[in-house]
Amino acid sequence: MGDLEIRAAVADDVPAIVAMLADDPLGAQRESPDDLTPYLTALERLSADPNQRLVVAVREGRVVGTLQLTIIPGLSRRGATRSIIEGVRIHADERGSGLGTQLIEWAIDESRNLGCQLVQLTSDNTRTDAHRFYERLGFTASHTGFKLPL
Repeated sequence: MGDLEIRAAVADDVPAIVAMLADDPLGAQRESPDDLTPYLTALERLSADPNQRLVVAVREGRVVGTLQLTIIPGLSRRGATRSIIEGVRIHADERGSGLGTQLIEWAIDESRNLGCQLVQLTSDNTRTDAHRFYERLGFTASHTGFKLPL
C-alpha cells in the first residue's frame, strides 16, 4: 500500500477533499465540487485558527483520506478541553484498508497531545457502518444530537 503521511491540508488538496466529501449519498446532496471557491475560503479560515486541524492522508502522492479536528477549551468537566472529529472521509479505493482507523488514531493521539480529556464526534443516523466502525474504536453513542440550519 505504500507509506502513509498525515499532514495539514493545503489549497492543492481541496479538489481531492471535496471529491471525497461529495462521494456518498449525503455528501452528493450538500457538496459542490464544481465551485471550489467557498472551500478555499474555508481552508483559509481553518488554517488561521490554532484550534483547527484539517488534515489529509497521503499515500504515494495521492490524497486518500481527510478529517477535521477541532479543539474546544471549556469550563464544564472541571475546565476540560475536548476535541471534535468531523468530516472523516476515505477515498473509495482505500475503504477497508485500515486507513480510517489510522486517521482516527491520529486524531485521538493529537487530542491527547493537545491536553484534551475527551474526544467526541457525530455521525448521521443513516451511517450505520460508520457507527459500527466508531464503536469498534471505543467510542460510545452517549448523546442525541440536534441541528438547526441557519
